[in-house]
Amino acid sequence: MIFMVSCIWHVSCKFCEGKSKPLIAKMQKNATHRGRVDLISLTKSFGAGLAVDHVSITIPENSYCCLLGPSGCGKTTTLRLIAGHETASSGDVLISNREVTNTEPALRGTAMMFQNYALFPHLNCLDNVAFSLRMRGINRKTRHTKALEFLSLVDMAAYKERMPSQLSGGQQQRVALARALITNPDVLLLDEPLSALDPFLRTRMRTELRQLQKNLEITFIHVTHSQEEAMALADLVVVMQKGRIEQADAPRELYNAPANTFVAEFIGGHNVLSGVVKSKSGSKALIEGPGAFQFEMTLEEAAIGSGLNYSVRSDSVRLEPAATEPATRSIQATIKEAEYAGSDVRVTLQAADGQEFIAVSPEADFYSQAWRIGDRVNASWDSQNIHAIGQTD
Repeated sequence: MIFMVSCIWHVSCKFCEGKSKPLIAKMQKNATHRGRVDLISLTKSFGAGLAVDHVSITIPENSYCCLLGPSGCGKTTTLRLIAGHETASSGDVLISNREVTNTEPALRGTAMMFQNYALFPHLNCLDNVAFSLRMRGINRKTRHTKALEFLSLVDMAAYKERMPSQLSGGQQQRVALARALITNPDVLLLDEPLSALDPFLRTRMRTELRQLQKNLEITFIHVTHSQEEAMALADLVVVMQKGRIEQADAPRELYNAPANTFVAEFIGGHNVLSGVVKSKSGSKALIEGPGAFQFEMTLEEAAIGSGLNYSVRSDSVRLEPAATEPATRSIQATIKEAEYAGSDVRVTLQAADGQEFIAVSPEADFYSQAWRIGDRVNASWDSQNIHAIGQTD
């Protein structure tokens, strides 16, 4: 374990050192529109099932994009369609303003980094990285010189003679990254590249991946099921479900303004609650629920009596001792669970009408009240923390 930690990428990023700058500049040359990806009504079916269902999106050049969603949502199939490892049933793929829907993978300007890294076990690091150049017929001296440049780029030159079995998971990842980058791709495709690493390494590696993308200024498209990973890495997060895009946005916009209930619940950190429109004055609507809790918000077409789903971030919920009488500015609720998380306590609450929601309470605040499971509390939040996510019948 000591050896493994000592060989992690350094906090002061090696990619920024002078030795890698000429290589980075070379990769950035002629980069106008390089790496822009356009998917136009892209569809992939397997038998009667749709894995990707008319997906349309533009991923800007020089951006870090994460495809995020639960297992079976279509994110990996979408990545494979961009790479050319799957054939589209319909629709189009454009890379760097060039239509490549039926172009073979080697001619698309993409490189793929697989989940298991797929290093050749019988080749050392240098020959693994140089393999694609060998397949092109480039002589041994030239390809080894080039491969060593890319191993240096990911701080692995000192391990050039080692076999994959002699490397830690993090080191294998860096070799796989160098092998993908040596082809000078317009777009680097990453299929859950951090999933095999322990939590400590995963955090360190994602920092270095992000720094590498910034320095090289090429497009990274990264498949993950981890919300935390996507939020930390991406300029653009694409949330998918059942082969469709539910929302594509910058991380902060996605977190603060989820497009629907699925996104709010999948991203995490949000409570999805239901209320009823009690009255209207112009575009202003008075919403009530759960219980007697009331708030106003702008709703152009809501009818009195119609339902509204809205989200509130868990860290926005304030807890106080329960009042004798219910108030319209707070929700009386019962503590169902309390999960200690160090600086915070994650408190699961249930309103009188059965709706459950979560408050993230500072540790000192929670324990100063000596609250226990079954105690009643008042929960409240500021109206600006309420986000409408859909009306119901």
